[in-house]
Amino acid sequence: MRINTGSAVRSVALSMDGLRIVSGLMDNTVCIWDVDTGIKVQALEGHSESVQSVAFSYDGSHIVSGSNDKNVRIWDVNTGKSLQTLEGHTKAVMSVAFSSDGSRIVSGSADNTIRIWDTHSGGTLQTIKGHTESVRSVAFSNDGLYIASGSWDCTVRIWDAGTGVNLQTLKGHNSFVLVVAFSHNASQIVSGSADRTACIWDAKTGENLLTLEGHTDWVRSVAFSNDESCIISGSDDKTVCIWDASSGAKLETLEGHSNIILSVAFSSDNSHIVSGSGDQTI
Repeated sequence: MRINTGSAVRSVALSMDGLRIVSGLMDNTVCIWDVDTGIKVQALEGHSESVQSVAFSYDGSHIVSGSNDKNVRIWDVNTGKSLQTLEGHTKAVMSVAFSSDGSRIVSGSADNTIRIWDTHSGGTLQTIKGHTESVRSVAFSNDGLYIASGSWDCTVRIWDAGTGVNLQTLKGHNSFVLVVAFSHNASQIVSGSADRTACIWDAKTGENLLTLEGHTDWVRSVAFSNDESCIISGSDDKTVCIWDASSGAKLETLEGHSNIILSVAFSSDNSHIVSGSGDQTI
């Protein structure tokens, strides 16, 4: 299925039940789409600049979005209303994610910081500093204990989500780190970089386990399948690649987009992949 969005797609996410896609668009909107029909269910308006990142809560009742307007917003999926505007970042918010229990949100910003927010109050629980350049991607581990971040300073960092302490700094990419994602059991992290590679890391030791080579341009988005057998990556080379997570072998290259691929995601049952592109399609 191809969904025409009318604006470049910066970010996509699937609800856990697989029924809805949320997209963050360059036209400042957050849109919800029906997976079966491709019909737009809701257009959530409130951001004043392009939306860089979107995510569903685990139960699918809420969406979080981060924007170039420096704000994080929490939305009610059923009503489309903006419930909270989280203010504090001093530059664009590049990445957002919910903790699995929905009680916290993590955001990464071009102001070089990471913030952890209380979902209910909208208050800042932690402001984490350590990266020396823009934080392009953040992710919670499924148990909520750890946060991974990727930055233009070419590093991946692992943080204690409770204390904000930097536990590991992973070095190996030769250029900007654009995206990070945890495996389902949080034992591994995959990162994508402007050096055209994706790397798989041991989350505890920081060891670089595998380097996935095959893209011919920046790797903008990565994700593990829930069974941890596969990794997908989206690139400026306009392709999505599927990789064997154990061997690093490329299993398939998916073509069809006519512009850079900015975001990819697996469905929770691993049966489908969704991709968002600068060509204004999902």
